[in-house]
Amino acid sequence: MPRPAPDDLTGALPAAVPATRPWAGRYTAGLVTLDVAVAAAAASAVLLARPTLLADVAPLAWAVAVLVAAWPLLLAGTGAYDERVHGTGSDEYRRVGRAGLLLLALTSTVSYAAQLDLSRALVVLAIPSLTVLTLAGRVVARTHLRQLRAQGRCTKRVVVVGRGGAVVELATRVRRENYAGLEVVAACVTPESRELVAGALGVPVGGLDDVAATAARLGADTVAVTSASETAAEYLRRLSWQLEGTGVELLVAPGLIEVAGPRLHIRPFEGLPLLSVEQPRFAGWRRVAKGCVDRVAAALALVVVAPVLLALALAVRLDGPGPVLYRQERVGVNGRRFTMLKFRSMVVDADRRVEELAALNASDGLLFKVRADPRVTRVGRWMRALSLDELPQLLNVLGGSMSLVGPRPPLPREVARYDSSVSRRLLVKPGLTGLWQISGRSDLSWEESVRLDLRYVENWSLALDVLILVKTVRAVLSRSGAY
Repeated sequence: MPRPAPDDLTGALPAAVPATRPWAGRYTAGLVTLDVAVAAAAASAVLLARPTLLADVAPLAWAVAVLVAAWPLLLAGTGAYDERVHGTGSDEYRRVGRAGLLLLALTSTVSYAAQLDLSRALVVLAIPSLTVLTLAGRVVARTHLRQLRAQGRCTKRVVVVGRGGAVVELATRVRRENYAGLEVVAACVTPESRELVAGALGVPVGGLDDVAATAARLGADTVAVTSASETAAEYLRRLSWQLEGTGVELLVAPGLIEVAGPRLHIRPFEGLPLLSVEQPRFAGWRRVAKGCVDRVAAALALVVVAPVLLALALAVRLDGPGPVLYRQERVGVNGRRFTMLKFRSMVVDADRRVEELAALNASDGLLFKVRADPRVTRVGRWMRALSLDELPQLLNVLGGSMSLVGPRPPLPREVARYDSSVSRRLLVKPGLTGLWQISGRSDLSWEESVRLDLRYVENWSLALDVLILVKTVRAVLSRSGAY
């Protein structure tokens, strides 16, 4: 469909847009097929584990047949096939887990109430395994979907609405994080912002009263409204009325870009719906649990990778003169300093050669980063490519000065130049990995690195830690941003 000129965005009320996009229907059909196959596999395993007498197998066969049919229905009932949860966020995983708990409860209740002699393997093993395998299938499907979205496929066409600066910021964020599957096709802004937005985004720009018509003309299926006085309650109410029956989804950015997840709640106060933002918690049982998990996981990891650590230590020793371990002072939680350990990947006098390499600094902020750094040793170069030089930091995690997941551990000279907002990075322990690690590592700008660290600080949770650890494996293997 050809794009109209920026000043040609008015027109009649939009025609209805299909609520379900073709790609979403195909993707959902694929998920259903996968879920049925997983349920059939789990049910078959239970049947094979039972005695072969027909009298024993027949009732169980009926039970597993019902299981295969009921599983996709329960997933549909919990919203696990909802297009809105495809490809991003943790809602999809929570809904699959909810379906698993519901299936377990229903099976146990029906078995007890009807006095059915069901196999314990069906209840204790098959259903939990079914849930785990379904979650694994969702991870694989999501990875494939994100690859397609990175190619510009399977996306939603978005019209961004609001004031100039906020629209540009949201649109830039959407374009950068293309795995979310949103493609900005137009903007509707205040009159004084049109020139700014048109130049910054390069998309058709209309007024705040042109949103519905613009969405219809460009085939958009989503409208994203930024936080501004011009888009307050009355405007949103009228806009939602205009979009009724069109199939266009209405999204509202709360103006708190880095605050998300469990800290945001819609709560009614005397019938008035308000967005409640809970304060981040840096103490309490979650902090204790995180510390316990860190230490136990670090201890187990040290045992498992002990042969690798010995081999790396030997390689560093044979590569040239100098100590095997490199010790550097870093700043941890609440500004406390500690000694961070790494395998030495540079020549012995590397710290004294910083000034002579200043012209090669690739960083745009407080960091010092040099591509093809001449100070890096032969062994150090391939250790850095796979982040193997950072394995000794497991000792820091075991000692409590670092966490498995957290912000990048800063140098004292960097902290000395922090402003009040950047200093919030020090409210949690620095991490062996983090959002910066899975988002580009050394390829990130200083501003982007800080933004990711602050996002983690504002929204950290044990579930987020697990997700980052899983994604770290892929980031390390891809070697993106490692130098």
